Amino acid sequence: MHWSTRPGETFVAAAVAVVLGAGVLLVDTPGRVLLGAATLLLVAVVVRDLVLRPRLLADEAQVVVATLGGRTVIPRERLRARVRTGRRLGMRSTTLELEDTGDDAVLLVLGRRDLGTDPEQVGAQLLGHRPV
Repeated sequence: MHWSTRPGETFVAAAVAVVLGAGVLLVDTPGRVLLGAATLLLVAVVVRDLVLRPRLLADEAQVVVATLGGRTVIPRERLRARVRTGRRLGMRSTTLELEDTGDDAVLLVLGRRDLGTDPEQVGAQLLGHRPV
């Protein structure tokens, strides 16, 4: 099983970055700074999406999460997963928390965009349809 950012989202971000990059040529200096910063931010998002593919990979023995620092491997016997739903700024967000309970305690938090689907569904699949 594996999960990644939806390719369509990455494509749209890349297309918007191209449009903003072209817009840099048409605006005044303050606009160039703002559009240039927005373009760089979107390019960074696109590169992150492409480099961290698949974001989460799971099999019977282990769970592997791709991060900017490398791949984090958590053996199934040390994995603790839970789904958290909260409100922030009036919006509901759901995240999947993966924790390595071993000596090198690691907490990884993945959202809907990281996984490309609902974190509750991923949590249920990871835990074999047990309550998360």
